[in-house]
Amino acid sequence: MAPSPEPRKPSESRTTTLNEVKLGVKDTLVAGIGLVPLGLAFGLLMTQSGFAWWWTPIFSIVIYAGSMEFLAINMVTSGVGPVSAAITGFMVNFRHIFYGLTFPRHRIKSRLGRAYSTYALTDESYGIVSALDAKEPISGTRALTIQIVCQSLWAIPGIIGGLVGEIIPAGLEGMDFALTALFVVLAWDSFQNNKDYSLPFIAATLAVIVGIFFPNSILIIALLAYFAILLVRYLSPRIDDLLTWRAKGDRI
Repeated sequence: MAPSPEPRKPSESRTTTLNEVKLGVKDTLVAGIGLVPLGLAFGLLMTQSGFAWWWTPIFSIVIYAGSMEFLAINMVTSGVGPVSAAITGFMVNFRHIFYGLTFPRHRIKSRLGRAYSTYALTDESYGIVSALDAKEPISGTRALTIQIVCQSLWAIPGIIGGLVGEIIPAGLEGMDFALTALFVVLAWDSFQNNKDYSLPFIAATLAVIVGIFFPNSILIIALLAYFAILLVRYLSPRIDDLLTWRAKGDRI
């Protein structure tokens, strides 16, 4: 019978945790630095839309969902009802349900850490953790550090952008394009991880069809239709195989 491993000393445990935190910070700074300009744009757009700068950290803490935060500005200023806002929020972020199926949240030891990890699961943190975890399983400490740094790279630049927006002239145009840029970047990153050409083709086709027949509700209806197709593909591997469209040489 093999001898059981000796328990780690407290000093060794602290050293290991510190090393994992350093690795998490390093991983995030390389891939998550793109959050900085988006955070700045969000803060500027907040103040340019008539909000006080301190609403920026409130949005980034209470909502904390980059694309949804941009949409929330428009929904609040245009007086969208709570039901429509809830449906929009669910459809924009329903992908997080699938993220949660593979995110290594179970490796985080503390309940508070797991609760924060659930709250802080974003496209960026999921993308970084998934890429690393595919090569070698990473620790819960490292995954949690990545999420904390990602939120910091979003929230702190947002506060700076909000403060800057307080002193520049009102009516600055073009900042709302940051939302479009955000979706383009996220879509491209997602496609690079899974080069299934059927996904952008179906999304584009739905957008055109819904845009023709329901131009005033294109976002909600197109997202609902796309969600239904993804659900069918998930529940039926046979249908998923039939719809999958990859170029020769591409791997899953």
